[in-house]
Amino acid sequence: MRILLIRHAEPDYTTDSLTARGKMEAELLSRRLSRYQIRDFYVSPLGRARETAAYTLEKTGRTAEVLSWLPEFRARFQDPETGMKRLAWDVKPRLWPLFPGITDVGTWADSPVFAGSDVKAVWQETVDGVDALMARYGFRKDGSVWLCENNTQDTVALFCHFGISMAILGYLTDVSPMVLWHHCICLPSSVTEVITEERIRGEVSFRVTKLGDLTHLEACGAGRSTAGEFPDVYTGADSTDPAVNGTKNIYE
Repeated sequence: MRILLIRHAEPDYTTDSLTARGKMEAELLSRRLSRYQIRDFYVSPLGRARETAAYTLEKTGRTAEVLSWLPEFRARFQDPETGMKRLAWDVKPRLWPLFPGITDVGTWADSPVFAGSDVKAVWQETVDGVDALMARYGFRKDGSVWLCENNTQDTVALFCHFGISMAILGYLTDVSPMVLWHHCICLPSSVTEVITEERIRGEVSFRVTKLGDLTHLEACGAGRSTAGEFPDVYTGADSTDPAVNGTKNIYE
């Protein structure tokens, strides 16, 4: 089985939609995805993900099922450094010693720093959502492997968001999402591909073959959006989003 975790194209967060560039990214993405044999499409309820998916769905004459648990990983907690509410996927790595068990997929959400927050509840919602989705295809998690009596080479696509994608990936691969959130970045319209590995009949593990892939943009020299990316080199700003500070992505 192959699972595609697709981040929405460049967003206008104020309207939960796509920018003009985002629409261009979604169009180029749709040309790529329309060549894939995708069995089922799923989409986040949020507008930016649904608008991104619409380009592919229209091109392929398909529809997508909206999954209520697939919005961005929205849990917030009180930042021990500033006292402000902060998203769980936006923590400065130097604060990690304050989060016991943060690198363990089984204990990260139980960190005392998250006490009184909705982090564990949203994580459980994600786990339950992935379990229910995988069960549709005959998969059941059993410790470090997934059991499946009739694994196939079908492809499913999920149009969603960076935070929730890494939470899904963490659960599938037994990696703490905190590690993925803070050491990986999937830029707008990127594709993360996860495939099954069945070395013993009926026992499956998941392997990542692409993470944040932007081939559809790079192939035509379209550059890439920096939405959600922090500065490569210190600038004093907290984002390289051109809409915030006018910086330019040097890797275009």
